[in-house]
Amino acid sequence: MARASTPSVVEHPSIVPVILSGGAGVRLWPLSRELQPKPFMRMADGESLLRKTYARVMSLDGVETIVTITNREHFFQSKAEFDAARGRNAAVHAEFILEPVGRNTAPAIAIAALSIAERFGPDTIMLVLPADHLVEDVAGFAVAACRARDAAALGLIATFGIVPHEAQTAFGYIECGEALADQTTRKVAAFVEKPDIERARRFVEGGNHLWNAGMFCLTAATALRELEAHAAALLEAVRQCWAASRASCRHGCIQLDTATFETVPAVSIDYAVMENSQSAVVVPGQFGWSDIGSWSAVSKLGTPDADGNRVTGEAVLVNVSDTMVSSDSRLVAAVGVTNLVIVDTPDALLVADRGKAQEVREVVAELKRRNHESYRLHRTVARPWGTYTILEEGPRFKIKRIVVKPGASLSLQKHHHRSEHWVVIAGAALVVNGDTEKLVRVDESTYIPAGTPHRLSNPGKIDCVMIEVQSGDYVGEDDIVRLEDSYGRIEPAASHE
Repeated sequence: MARASTPSVVEHPSIVPVILSGGAGVRLWPLSRELQPKPFMRMADGESLLRKTYARVMSLDGVETIVTITNREHFFQSKAEFDAARGRNAAVHAEFILEPVGRNTAPAIAIAALSIAERFGPDTIMLVLPADHLVEDVAGFAVAACRARDAAALGLIATFGIVPHEAQTAFGYIECGEALADQTTRKVAAFVEKPDIERARRFVEGGNHLWNAGMFCLTAATALRELEAHAAALLEAVRQCWAASRASCRHGCIQLDTATFETVPAVSIDYAVMENSQSAVVVPGQFGWSDIGSWSAVSKLGTPDADGNRVTGEAVLVNVSDTMVSSDSRLVAAVGVTNLVIVDTPDALLVADRGKAQEVREVVAELKRRNHESYRLHRTVARPWGTYTILEEGPRFKIKRIVVKPGASLSLQKHHHRSEHWVVIAGAALVVNGDTEKLVRVDESTYIPAGTPHRLSNPGKIDCVMIEVQSGDYVGEDDIVRLEDSYGRIEPAASHE
């Protein structure tokens, strides 16, 4: 990645995917949470939407580097998803640009264009994709991406339009103009906001409108040219942020400067550029696309049974029809209901009418108002070193299951208000406890008094699993003082391990 000095321009790859991994996915609660948002939501096959996006762009010809723009809190999870998608394909490299706060798509694309122009040259083609869309026909997507790349090479902004198969009010539409030389790509006549149902029906019947998929292909130079023409103040603010951020390369990523990035206007690329540009074209496609924007959309995925039900997990359904059930742990039983969404997680249950699934966001708003932890966290929380799961908690105690990956370690830390008992149930733990260090094996335990510096590491080749019992007058996740950390997380008011 770029550092303080300007890097030399290298021979640019034919295309650099830019993955925009932001947003909270509040309409997909309880599977999507603030610290485990929609891109990390796993589909029925166990793969996250983000991992599927990585795998999809890795299959395209000429891809050597993938740039991901995401929140700082999600870097380590995103890196793990990239590594899982890449497998042993070491030829594809990851670069990450980390936002301190969300500022919508226009600033993210502007930052990506500045970075890619500097790193690879201004004529490099950017394929800009959301991290949280589902594409079932990868080969069909590759054909559309190839057409979009050809248009981008001409200095155009190619967007992707999905041929609609039903009247949808949840999507924006693109009105098609005249065809380009390839007779497939069309000029954009107009972008249309989400229509009412009658207008959406006319669009589908007329055959000249496409769903706006929010995916783009353009060169870095085109992005900067169009931003300069239509959103000059935004681009200037982003330039100042980039100048203040380029020296911050750490752990394989650029952390955007907080003070300057917070001054950047929060606006979508559609409003900032696309609706005003004379260079927009659209590539029609039919490649099994879904934005997975609500539980209503999720409930249409997969093959239904004879009664129109779709089930993930274990369920008993009696006189039930047109209902989606998702449970990752418990048995769900339903009797005599229809047209419902039922989503069960270890700490929250959602039951909603499929026709009102968009209103789930109001549940999240109420949880935020109550400062209820379930809008932010799952019971199992991912960390750079592994995961922790809250098994039980009450006044003055909390019980967790902690899983530490081979070779990983928690920070050297201490707590003011709680002591901790650790019992190893799998693998082995190398424990620093004050001035002592010892190896704790299966069925062995150790005690960490409050105020004592301590660290847990996994020296083995399998996961270290342990049960942690916290006790004290305060067992909140913010009672931690990091003294050393391998993941660059020592900050004032830091969070858990």
